[in-house]
Amino acid sequence: MQTVNQVSKLTGVSVRTLHHYDAIGLLKPTEITESGYRLYDDTAICRLQSILFFRELQFSLKDIKAILDSPDYHPTEALDQQIELLELQYKRLGELILFAREMKTKGEFKMEFSVFDHSEMEQYKEEVKERWGKTKAYQEYAQKEKDPQDVASLADRMMSLFAEIGALRQLPPSDEKVQEKISALQHFITKNYYNCTDEILSQLGQMYVCDERFQKNIDTAGGDGTAKFVMNAIKIHCSGK
Repeated sequence: MQTVNQVSKLTGVSVRTLHHYDAIGLLKPTEITESGYRLYDDTAICRLQSILFFRELQFSLKDIKAILDSPDYHPTEALDQQIELLELQYKRLGELILFAREMKTKGEFKMEFSVFDHSEMEQYKEEVKERWGKTKAYQEYAQKEKDPQDVASLADRMMSLFAEIGALRQLPPSDEKVQEKISALQHFITKNYYNCTDEILSQLGQMYVCDERFQKNIDTAGGDGTAKFVMNAIKIHCSGK
């Protein structure tokens, strides 16, 4: 078993990122000691390696989690797919290098853009996601993504909810008014994205603080400290049921 710091040194993945992966359920530690230390066994580290392969291939964390959590997931088959994608990426980079060198040698810029075409790789990535994306949450999210809804509008409505929660920061997180807003947030996610169980909501609450982008956006919407306030309110919401 290795500590989070040891895993970080071994893999080059920051401790903050490992904490984030834990918060969103992508890579849970094998064990947490009584002192609160995260410990990872070889199976967990192998999962991290798979995550890094998919990240290198620019899969989103959501897609990676869906793939790795699929009941049909098979590491050997997934590795074959990763190899093929890496080979496609290698081929594309080689073509870009040759193209750039040719331009430098000739001293002229060519109006040629086919070397920037991602379509072959993107098509294969979609096939990989379709092959493994069979978890219930992933299917629900994928289905709702196809609905003719304005994604930007949903994001604005989500930020409005955070602004409303932020306006209550002077109250304790357990206050009834705050908890009503957390219930509204959970309902909004369930209605527009996927079934937001208490477990998922709890993970989201941690992510709102661990992920700098989320924290910045939420604090911008509701004021400094809103992300942490939301996380604490979510903890109370989920533990009180």
